[in-house]
Amino acid sequence: MYTPAAADVAKLRKITGAGMMDSKKALAEAEGDFDAAIDILRKKGQKVAANRADRESSEGAVIAKVNADNNRGVIIALNCETDFVAKNEDFVKLAHKLADKALETNSKEEFLADILDGTVISDILTQQTGVIGEKIEIGSYERIEGPFLGSYIHAGNRIAAITSLSEKVSNAEEIAKSVSMQVAAMNPIALDETSVSQETIDKELEIERELLTKEGKPENIIENILKGKMQKFYKENTLVHQAFIKDGSMSVADYVKAENADLKVLGFLRVSLS
Repeated sequence: MYTPAAADVAKLRKITGAGMMDSKKALAEAEGDFDAAIDILRKKGQKVAANRADRESSEGAVIAKVNADNNRGVIIALNCETDFVAKNEDFVKLAHKLADKALETNSKEEFLADILDGTVISDILTQQTGVIGEKIEIGSYERIEGPFLGSYIHAGNRIAAITSLSEKVSNAEEIAKSVSMQVAAMNPIALDETSVSQETIDKELEIERELLTKEGKPENIIENILKGKMQKFYKENTLVHQAFIKDGSMSVADYVKAENADLKVLGFLRVSLS
């Protein structure tokens, strides 16, 4: 039988909040497959957050940039090995400088091949690895375009977000920043219910249906209960339906509409360190 390594058990505990033995058993049952182990824990009723787990990364600085026309944005993560280096002023300055350059490119590959101060960016990263003594690399590169973009970088440069609004209004910058703060804090999985992948919906329905069956709920009312469960899922996990962090009495969509009746959120980006 597969025996999971202690580090893998600790990682699964961090992601899900489940106990050590439950995590160990789930990994063993899943033969080391993290996604399968998370589903096993959820089906057993454990408190987990499978849809809210950030991608795994090391230390570094996550920087969001928007161009002067507010119609193109980029988020990059300049990764390193230790928190000590990530907080270094020169390292953060380099991250901002690279993000400014990233705005001019259309892909991570194009960006790494671009020239900054006479040197290919991939070579700059190699040089910095030699100077700092830690592995330096671009961990994430995400682009977005829209009618009006606004960004937010959380203190410590560990999370950055960009929000796309439907048009430029007088206070668009403030609105986009506020919604980007929401994205950074609450990590929505999609813009609204229509943007959630069918795979995610099917997985959520499967898990909830199995839990309801185990609770002894009659088959003829399970479907109605599932409708309510999914509405709650969308409210908690999709951006426009989430409770607004600055005023929990309204949703994000309500906040944007209150600021401008014709304004809508079209999309968002979010990148974070683990």
